[in-house]
Amino acid sequence: MGGTENPFSDPDFLKNDDFSPNLTATNTSLLYPSLLSPVMDKTINIIMITVLLIVMVSLGCTMEVTKIKDHILKPKGVAIAILSQYGIMPLTAFCLTKGFQLSEATAVVILICGCCPGGALSNILALAIKGDMNLSIVMTSCSTLLALAMMPLLLYLYCHGFSNLQKAVPYVGIVTSLVAILVPCGAGILINYFRPQYSKIITKVGLCVLMISILVICIISIVEIGSSLLTMLSPPLMAIAVLLPLIGYAFGYIISWVFRLTQPERRTVAMETGCQNIQLCATVVKVAFPPAVIGPMYLFPLVLGFFQVAEAALLIVLFRCYHWFTTKGKDSYQPTSTEEKLKEISEGTA
Repeated sequence: MGGTENPFSDPDFLKNDDFSPNLTATNTSLLYPSLLSPVMDKTINIIMITVLLIVMVSLGCTMEVTKIKDHILKPKGVAIAILSQYGIMPLTAFCLTKGFQLSEATAVVILICGCCPGGALSNILALAIKGDMNLSIVMTSCSTLLALAMMPLLLYLYCHGFSNLQKAVPYVGIVTSLVAILVPCGAGILINYFRPQYSKIITKVGLCVLMISILVICIISIVEIGSSLLTMLSPPLMAIAVLLPLIGYAFGYIISWVFRLTQPERRTVAMETGCQNIQLCATVVKVAFPPAVIGPMYLFPLVLGFFQVAEAALLIVLFRCYHWFTTKGKDSYQPTSTEEKLKEISEGTA
């Protein structure tokens, strides 16, 4: 599936005219100038890796061995959820990259985003939309563990849809990154099993660190890169950032409806399908690819994450309004004393 060397680091590969982007689609060149100084580039890498390790420990603290075991013994919900996660999103990412005729380097980033597992944020969204939290946590757990095999496999398969992309994906770097993130995730599972009293604190700390790190990285990138960030605001990339999570939410719900899952389970599958692990995606893209190739595209997962949260928030508000209006009459209804007496009489005669 891949060699031991990164094809992007080969000077002859970088000069290969066959690996040229579609300039009309994204208005960028394949090789970006040195956008970040070596010190700043290394600083961002260290921040992203450190934050990812903390976040994965906190994600592991939400995973319970007993719940995972229960859902594995009754795998219908998890199987449908995994099918949605690794079936819908990679295929959607592939179709969008082909439809918008993106350059090869940009297409790799989009495909990596589509192949990423769910993250801790999807658990919060599932809770907000009154989903099945057990299924949400188990789905996040299983998709994260399966990512070690599924991400390289799916990237390998979908990259064959591009004439010059088969050797462009650093599979070894991606697998190494996934192995590295499974270690802190496993540590979080052990903490939750042996010291569950610390799990909630670690989870909150992880989410706070994630939010702060996103803000810090965005500020550093804006100061250092400046006008090159306009690449992220190009119409094709903005359209993909809007459509990818929206399609995931919609088809996740439709597939779970077809297989007759319960309403809470449908909402959970929808949130888990449309919401990817953005921190994992951004770190893999930033660390696995040379800066000259990836340019400011390492920030695309953050743009995607913004629309994930914005669209999910809109769906949650709509659901909450629907739920409030449909239950308002039932909650406000109070039986009269006569009705209560008649009920007592009927129960007595029965």
